[in-house]
Amino acid sequence: MVMQDAVFRRIEEKQEDLVALTCDLIRFPTVNPPGEAYTPCAEFLGERLRKRGFDVSYHRAEGVVGDSARYPRTNVVARIEGSRPGPCVHFNGHIDVVAAGRGWSVDPFAPVVRDGRVYGRGACDMKGGIAAAVIAVEALVEQEGGFAGALEISGTVDEESGGYAGVGYLAQQGLFSRPRVDHVIIPEPLNVDRVCIGHRGVWWAEVETRGRIAHGSMPFLGDCAVRHMGAFLQRLESELYPALAEKRTAMPVVPEGARQSTLNINAIHGGLAEDFEGLPAPMVPDSCRMVLDRRYLIEEDPEAVKNEIVSILESLKHDRAGFDYALKEVLAFQPTLTDAGAPVVRAVSAAIEAVLGRPAEQVVSPGTYDQKHIVRVGHLEDCIAYGPGILDLAHQPDEYVGIDDMIASAKVMASATLALLGSAAAG
Repeated sequence: MVMQDAVFRRIEEKQEDLVALTCDLIRFPTVNPPGEAYTPCAEFLGERLRKRGFDVSYHRAEGVVGDSARYPRTNVVARIEGSRPGPCVHFNGHIDVVAAGRGWSVDPFAPVVRDGRVYGRGACDMKGGIAAAVIAVEALVEQEGGFAGALEISGTVDEESGGYAGVGYLAQQGLFSRPRVDHVIIPEPLNVDRVCIGHRGVWWAEVETRGRIAHGSMPFLGDCAVRHMGAFLQRLESELYPALAEKRTAMPVVPEGARQSTLNINAIHGGLAEDFEGLPAPMVPDSCRMVLDRRYLIEEDPEAVKNEIVSILESLKHDRAGFDYALKEVLAFQPTLTDAGAPVVRAVSAAIEAVLGRPAEQVVSPGTYDQKHIVRVGHLEDCIAYGPGILDLAHQPDEYVGIDDMIASAKVMASATLALLGSAAAG
């Protein structure tokens, strides 16, 4: 405990540095899509860690969807070896953020420190978490006597759009597999007293209804694809949404509303392009596209999830004159659940209780995160999400992270790391 107490004091002494690092990361407008400022943000993080003794490498996901000369998918991985052999604990954070959107009272990429909080896009999800992990690891490295094993930190891209060019790519390269890595903590914002042991499944798809173009004054000579989509939407409302509300899970998903199956309509596009100027043309639209975001439970069969949509579409094709459609799967990940008795779950849970003085809550995320690639591609089961930030603030205007929460979570991460490395009693 002597070493742990010394590390905690060092983290407290680094509060100003923690806040400054969070602000510095927010200033990089790493908006995805399209993938702005990934390389300078990754290089900033890598250079900081290189100066502190880490071996730093950069990994561009060339050839992966999204990567281009204008928007290179640049990831950074930093590693430092301890004074004696042991396992490796890896902290992974995504540097990409969603678009700022409307409704902000501050400039989303000019961070504001006020009332014990840091405001800015990505403060909560998840640059505050990255900063807390960096400070925790640096405090461990700076402690006299050293540590066993190895520590790694990665800053990865595209988590908000599936993570294929980020953790997915690195996992394919063997960077999230044993024997290189043993335990992974992802500092996502699931609240400072929670250990997130998994996530619901996701199935994204695009449905296109097809029609026949004609003059808008004579719609009877055409076939309106938007009306066909309206018929599909009506069936979703009358049949699928009520059925989903009845599907419940035993997984401890938060918030409560996410313990059922859900379906979000991400977008509908039909007829004129949204960026047209002037007056609209009198045309019957021959195409209408809808993007669906289906989140499902570990108790559900992935094929059944897809077939719910297919069966409605096929029924409409049979019952509705002229109805024709195309269905394209965009993204699919099955639910993930780490065993409650896994070493990383036990270590982080014990650290939360020691630091915060209350038992940790084990939860499941409503949305997927990069654990999916670590488990399925890297075949590394000992992975959880834990970090500062309030889950409900993610992707919201005036997003913020509490400074006290970042300090507390840095202590939790440091304490859990000592336990996982077997070094808690070494000092």
